[in-house]
Amino acid sequence: MSQYKDYPADKIAEKLKRVEAFEKKYKPNTTTKAWRKWCTDPEYRKREWQMRQSLSNYAKYNAHKAFLTNDKSVL
Repeated sequence: MSQYKDYPADKIAEKLKRVEAFEKKYKPNTTTKAWRKWCTDPEYRKREWQMRQSLSNYAKYNAHKAFLTNDKSVL
């Protein structure tokens, strides 16, 4: 797993502006709420990154094991 490196502040601010514009045009939904949380909480971004790294490592080393057996109940 590589080291966590936060996104540049200008990119985060740009994304937050797009979220706000979308919410103004339409209305808040679960996706925009998640994006807003991502843009405003550095710990949330770090945990989200860690989750993606864990999923990637699982897929890299273990996901294929479901296909190595005749028991297809896991699929």
